[in-house]
Amino acid sequence: MRRSSALHPGIGDEQRAAGAGASMTGQPQTPRPPLGLETAWAALLAAAGRDVSAPAEAARWLSRGIDGAQHAQANAPAQVQDLLSLYGPLCADGGWVVGHLGQSLDGCIATHLGESCFVTGPDNILHLHRMRALCDAVVVGAGTVASDDPQLTTRLVSGPSPVRVVLDPRGRLGADHRLFQDGAAPTLLCSTNAVGKTRAPGQAGLLVLPHNKDGLRLDALVTALAERGLKRLFVEGGGVTVSRFLAAGLLSRLQIAVAPLIIGQGRPGLSLPRTERLADALRLSPRIFRMGADILYDLDLAAPEAATDAGQGGGAPAADEGVLRQVR
Repeated sequence: MRRSSALHPGIGDEQRAAGAGASMTGQPQTPRPPLGLETAWAALLAAAGRDVSAPAEAARWLSRGIDGAQHAQANAPAQVQDLLSLYGPLCADGGWVVGHLGQSLDGCIATHLGESCFVTGPDNILHLHRMRALCDAVVVGAGTVASDDPQLTTRLVSGPSPVRVVLDPRGRLGADHRLFQDGAAPTLLCSTNAVGKTRAPGQAGLLVLPHNKDGLRLDALVTALAERGLKRLFVEGGGVTVSRFLAAGLLSRLQIAVAPLIIGQGRPGLSLPRTERLADALRLSPRIFRMGADILYDLDLAAPEAATDAGQGGGAPAADEGVLRQVR
């Protein structure tokens, strides 16, 4: 496996403490990044249409492939190659839906009481902020809002904050949560026509959607958001919400960040219908990125046929498969 040069975030001590609790938990302070990292991030934002300005040198580090994605050029500095590799595919034209979960070694995203701040470390927290900057809308379930009271903004990186979309099919959330009150980004509360809501809490807008036995119809949600120009969706949690998107076949990519932590009988990450035979399980070719002490598995769900079948030799693995890259 190739271990590339270290990449680390461009955040100051105040932002780091706010975003990941580093200074309060005794974790080592992350050093300032090389200038090339900030330049590369500006190039990615410009390529994704999220920021019109990017240094000319950074534009030469990216090229659009036949798949429409942005790829790192060989002339890009080694310290930024992996940053470009991770986020370049998300800069293609058109829409995508990416799900993300941060979990322990034993597959838990929180304790049984719901405590989840923070399962993963500051490098993966930074990754979440980068994903928010690249998407049009970040999607979370009501349970995540009730447990974590998140802001879902891009406080730790440059780039615009996305529209915040909260799925609340039972109308359980009140107006006291920060994202309904802070005005930091447009916010939509999604409810079902069965609840009969006529207005959303706080400053949020209301989006009423059809439902089925499992809750909001997610296909209708994706369509409704696309009609509003929100075509790049980042499903940040929680486990039930990401699992429903995956089971419905609506995810383009799935990202699982695994922390060196054992929780024990906590709240599970993915929860899917039972598979009777291993041969029927979905086996994927991962791209693997190290984020501090955490490992991120980036899985392309749009092309599962590219995965190598276990024990059968399958097809040729993708160029990035199994390569350990390092993004901080």
